[in-house]
Amino acid sequence: MHGIFTIYQKEMEDHFSSTRFLLITALIVMVGVIIASMVGMSMREELRGMAKPDFIFLLLFTSTGKLFSFIQFIGFFGPLIGIILGFDAINRERTGRTLSKLVSQPIYRDAIINGKFLAGMTMIAIVMVSLVLIIAGLGIRLIGVVPGAEEIGRLLIYLILSILYISFWLGAAILFSVVFRSTATSALASLAVWIGLSFFIGLGGSLLADAIAPMNQTADMAQAQDSFVKNAEVQRAASLLSPATLYGDATSTILDPLRKTPRSFVLMGPMERISLSRFQNPLPLLQSVVIVAPFLISLIAITFICFGICYAVFMRQEIRST
Repeated sequence: MHGIFTIYQKEMEDHFSSTRFLLITALIVMVGVIIASMVGMSMREELRGMAKPDFIFLLLFTSTGKLFSFIQFIGFFGPLIGIILGFDAINRERTGRTLSKLVSQPIYRDAIINGKFLAGMTMIAIVMVSLVLIIAGLGIRLIGVVPGAEEIGRLLIYLILSILYISFWLGAAILFSVVFRSTATSALASLAVWIGLSFFIGLGGSLLADAIAPMNQTADMAQAQDSFVKNAEVQRAASLLSPATLYGDATSTILDPLRKTPRSFVLMGPMERISLSRFQNPLPLLQSVVIVAPFLISLIAITFICFGICYAVFMRQEIRST
């Protein structure tokens, strides 16, 4: 751990003085605030003269409004923060011939990569906490509702999920920065992986499901239903390869107390329909945490696996002074 604080402090100073980071952060904050403002004003008009329902404060983050919801926006474009923070973390130092100077200092070599990753995670946490606090203030101002203890707890878990999700992309960007010597190449590789995992996994899952378990629409009702379920299960399994799906399912479940499962559909038989009335009330926070725990663990795992690979590659690289 010797020297890690020095690297951490240096990276924090670089991030706060980085024009591109400030611009992309300002853009994401601005769009997020606009989305929340539109949702808040729409809710205020719809609820004028009516009793406000429970957990209305969380609707600021989950309601789609005229465009898309805040959590959908962060799920799609939040990774850009991590990519901007990490795509040139190492090769920038190598190009500027400062990496060899860092290694020659009386600090451990792993302090460099650890300090850069911790500084990036800190910046992600600062951006997300600031954004949620701004939206919370707008919500109090627009709809006149103060969040309760359970709503605050759900928002805290949402923040943890968001920080882990964006940190995965930070680790991936740092990995490409270690592997590629050109900053342009590492940036393009990071963007290509982001686009592929976020936007094309669903298409690939649909094609895979149609190949493995095609839907039989000409069969009787029972067989058609069975083929539909199998097709949906294959699509679901394939979609879980995307960090965006893990994040989207977890956040939409934790911020919606009425949502009992992350699945998009649930096939119910007669007994399930009879007992459905028992599950009409909102889930308590602990039960929602139990539902999203596998997604939380998965996000933690892929984040640290990605950074672990980055760490191992960096520690084995040869660093020359020229």
